Amino acid sequence: MKELSTKVLIVGGGTGGVAAAIALGSRGIDCVMVDPFDWIGGQLTSQAVPPDENQWVETFGATRRYQDMRHRVRAWYRAHGHLTAAACDRPLLNPGGGWVSRLCAMPRVFHTVLEEMLGPVARHVTIIKGMEPVDASTDGDRVRSVRFGRCAASAPHDAITVSATYILDATELGDLYELAGIEHAIGAEHQRDHGEMHARTDKADPMDQQAFSWCFAIEHREGEECTIPKPPGYDAWASYVPTMTPPWCGPLFSWTVPSHNVEGCRTFPFIPHPQRCPEGMWDMWRYRRIVDSSIHEPAGSMPDVCLVNWVQMDYWKLPLLGVDQATRAKACAEAREQSLALLYWMQTAAPRLDGGTGFPGLRLRGEELGTADGFAMAPYIREPRRLMARTIVSEAHIGTEQRRAEGKPDQDKSPLGLAEPFADSVGIGHYTLDLHPSTAGRNSLYVPAAPFRIPMGSLIPRRVRNVLAAGKGIGVTHITNGCYRMHHTEWNIGESAGLLAAHCVETGLEPHAVHGDPVRVEDFQRELAAQGVRLAWPWE
Repeated sequence: MKELSTKVLIVGGGTGGVAAAIALGSRGIDCVMVDPFDWIGGQLTSQAVPPDENQWVETFGATRRYQDMRHRVRAWYRAHGHLTAAACDRPLLNPGGGWVSRLCAMPRVFHTVLEEMLGPVARHVTIIKGMEPVDASTDGDRVRSVRFGRCAASAPHDAITVSATYILDATELGDLYELAGIEHAIGAEHQRDHGEMHARTDKADPMDQQAFSWCFAIEHREGEECTIPKPPGYDAWASYVPTMTPPWCGPLFSWTVPSHNVEGCRTFPFIPHPQRCPEGMWDMWRYRRIVDSSIHEPAGSMPDVCLVNWVQMDYWKLPLLGVDQATRAKACAEAREQSLALLYWMQTAAPRLDGGTGFPGLRLRGEELGTADGFAMAPYIREPRRLMARTIVSEAHIGTEQRRAEGKPDQDKSPLGLAEPFADSVGIGHYTLDLHPSTAGRNSLYVPAAPFRIPMGSLIPRRVRNVLAAGKGIGVTHITNGCYRMHHTEWNIGESAGLLAAHCVETGLEPHAVHGDPVRVEDFQRELAAQGVRLAWPWE
């Protein structure tokens, strides 16, 4: 077994992990980042999820490095995408033209850009791919090392043990917390736990976890027959009517889906290329489209490519956390089967606007995702284990409805209200409190949140001295995970965690010592600001 030693170990190479590695490398701090997949970047790349971001992301709504990453993606298309002159001239080029984001783009381009950003700091950053954490060694309130095992053919060794002064968790499920015995939470809290307006009122339930999804990409070859073999579980999925509270609105496989409007549902048409979508209509093909064929030349040189990440393929029958490995593997296999069944339904039975059924020309496409089968390398995970941190962000801190109902001051400073002004802020973010359907039968939750801060205390365990959260598994609740999990916020969390680890290496102070002294917090915040990390919103 190979053994390595480093100043900082980053367990997981997701969106936050990459941001942490770039930040550490920029400070000249040696680190090792280990990830299970061939592509680093997590939800931006291996999970193939176009970035859902706040409305201010182009100006002051993200860190400078995150904005630089987005500028580099656009620059890549202008340099390599064979775009029309009109497309090149768009200052806010959206290469896929998807309406979920201002930057729907191919995951392979995000991966190329992330590796480009790591280039200047490569001598300080060691990246190991194809390996996952399997064990951790602890000594009292410190984690000494993590052992990794092979999980892909590309893995360099059968096992590696990495010891480090500081260890960051940037995994998709908060794996380090379980392996090292670090206190954490899973599932949904009771309302009395944090006084949250939309928390459960009957009981806390660890098995109440958000659905996850296995995304895939498709093109449409009109007039061709591309129908896949009928998936073994198709009949069950095609007839499945979810039992949810509030009630679902019919079969799962339908263009009519639950909504938070008065009617409780909404129908989105599906109008695949080369059919044109009427101006102003929101349809499913262009919802998360990652390739807009109309901006490339010569005409027809690129297909339209739709990234499928819809509620119809949200998987909630089995949880991923608090279960054994066999159950977790079964959940992932069933989620993949559900996605295949949805594709088969679209090819054979989905209603068309012309009154017919089925789109047999839909074809899985993997080039943009780095796979041969058209599926993302990894499932899209929304809810990980959540750190029992020095600060737990609750709905009372950021929920627009709750803060206004409780008469919190200055709620008129923003149309969405004002969130808790955490004095130990290490970044900002914003998204609606967006919870997908859960494994306990709760339908989706979608309520407004105020533009918020990321408190340093949410990155630091209550007990363990040398671990930091660098991904989605920070000190949040089941409810507030719904908005702290987005791409730009996860990046900010990872970048700030990386800079905090660098600060601790340079000063000899542990995270608890920094956080416990307001003067030291301010010193570190000045470092963050100098690095382009925004700590508050302009109207605060």
